[in-house]
Amino acid sequence: MQERLDGEARVVIDPNALSTDGTIALTNQAFSKDGKFLAYGLSRGGSDWQEVKIRNLDTGQDYAETLQWCKFTGIAWTHDHNGFYYTRFPEPGSVAKQDENNFNRVYYHRLGTPQAQDPLVYERPDFKELGFAPIVTEDGKYLVLFVYHGTDPKNRLYYREVSSTGPFIKLLEEGDASYTPIDNDGAVFYFQTDLNAPRGRIIAIDLDRPERANWKELIPQQPDVLSFVAMVNDQFVAAYMHDAHHVLKVRDRAGKFVRDIALPTIGSISGLSGKRQDTEMFVQFTSFLFPPSTFRYDFKTSQMAIFREAGIKFDAAPYETQQIFYSSKDGARVPMFITHKKGLAHNGDLPTLLYGYGGFNVSLTPYFSVSSLVWLENGGVLAIPNLRGGGEYGEDWHQAGILERKQNVFDDFIAAAEWLIANGYTNDKKIAINGGSNGGLLVAACLIQRPDLFGAAICQVPVIDMLRYHKFTVGRYWVSDYGDADKPEDFKFLYAYSPLHNVRPGVAYPPTLITTADTDDRVVPAHAKKFAATLQAAQAGDNPILIRIETKAGHGGGKPTTKQIEEAGDIYAFLFKIFGMAASRQLN
Repeated sequence: MQERLDGEARVVIDPNALSTDGTIALTNQAFSKDGKFLAYGLSRGGSDWQEVKIRNLDTGQDYAETLQWCKFTGIAWTHDHNGFYYTRFPEPGSVAKQDENNFNRVYYHRLGTPQAQDPLVYERPDFKELGFAPIVTEDGKYLVLFVYHGTDPKNRLYYREVSSTGPFIKLLEEGDASYTPIDNDGAVFYFQTDLNAPRGRIIAIDLDRPERANWKELIPQQPDVLSFVAMVNDQFVAAYMHDAHHVLKVRDRAGKFVRDIALPTIGSISGLSGKRQDTEMFVQFTSFLFPPSTFRYDFKTSQMAIFREAGIKFDAAPYETQQIFYSSKDGARVPMFITHKKGLAHNGDLPTLLYGYGGFNVSLTPYFSVSSLVWLENGGVLAIPNLRGGGEYGEDWHQAGILERKQNVFDDFIAAAEWLIANGYTNDKKIAINGGSNGGLLVAACLIQRPDLFGAAICQVPVIDMLRYHKFTVGRYWVSDYGDADKPEDFKFLYAYSPLHNVRPGVAYPPTLITTADTDDRVVPAHAKKFAATLQAAQAGDNPILIRIETKAGHGGGKPTTKQIEEAGDIYAFLFKIFGMAASRQLN
């Protein structure tokens, strides 16, 4: 923290000092409005479970209490700075084992008191799968509950005044669309929503006249997807996605266009901070060849300048990124970013790494990866297609890759590989596919469906058993994208592509490295272990099927840098060996 922009910074928390082996991670941060207190979450061994502590930033000391049984926890400080609202799950043993990730509840914690005294603020025992994220409005008047059901982007929204102990008012209860609160003028709330607008729009709802007939559209749906919105300088600052990269626009309170804000290159806004009354904001920007950097934008002068750089010694000049568009199996137009050294000859023999995700409305906009530089420095091609199932073109694009339409995602990925081969980048012996979590499912399904197409596969923390995934940890969160195999209509399409159930004995599958972690409590390691065993038993020929199991680690969040480096080193060593690549001096 520092007192002024040009002031001297001092450490508030050093996550590297939380444990000797680096396996305790800082996972959550929420500052009180006056900046005096910080509530922060700690995760051990990569677990999604976290404990919440509170630090006095004036003294640097923590309060005695620790809040337990927190997962995906939202924290919202009251403006009297005496405490905050937060969410937690039931204490283990107080409910059936299968319900330990159900019955999410909202509590209030007062500073300096034990957690046992925290009063219950809200619960929905009649709908145990709902989750809550508390929000205190910028004016301090309202407590808003963002109500979600697993990973379904459609949400509900309840509210009451912070000073009230009465019942919550269910402003949005239909669960018919996504509604993200932006700001409010007293009783008038501004929301980003995809209701009747799959690419997003901004509406105003007056709490005193909440009927839908009284809703007012301020910014209608545009050709590009509305990614996120903030209220800064008493204006809407809107980030749109144009063909999977961000553009930044300013509009006034009535929705009228004011100006575009130029970004350094085609890339992604990975963070934006500023308050309604501020005349400046900070924008974190990155791209494939542009390390994450923080810019300061001055609304008075309309100037944007570097505030903090990553400090990475990397010369982007020898490299280039291009965006192409290709046709999937059904003719859908899919974009793909391709990054490599300038001047590489398209000789059909370039080692190519094809990375994908395709799910849960997640958009793969350009991002910087230090480990990917190892691949690029050694003559590799990095290709990232924007598959259906993601959010790059709005909710329609997401819907086109879920449930019975999930095969579209696999077809998009397979078509990307075929395009790279047909256009002289690589061949079926030099192309590797890579993805993690839902992306691990993508890789597994594609290598099972087209084992002839790929030279190698890196399948990380994958979802594999599509008939049982929803029975473990938070797997039931994913039913909105995948479906529920306990329902006959869903079983049919899940069984059709479930990687575990479609491995065929006697097939020569490509060299495959599967990664997981022994304490992954999001996607349980049983998925990866069963897949590795099943592939090994079925494999014809000499291609290796390997599994790498990390210890004291989880799904990926909070993994220590040393473990990240070791895992990346093993992955690239595997690919270099399979593809016969000689490592350059940059690897030393």
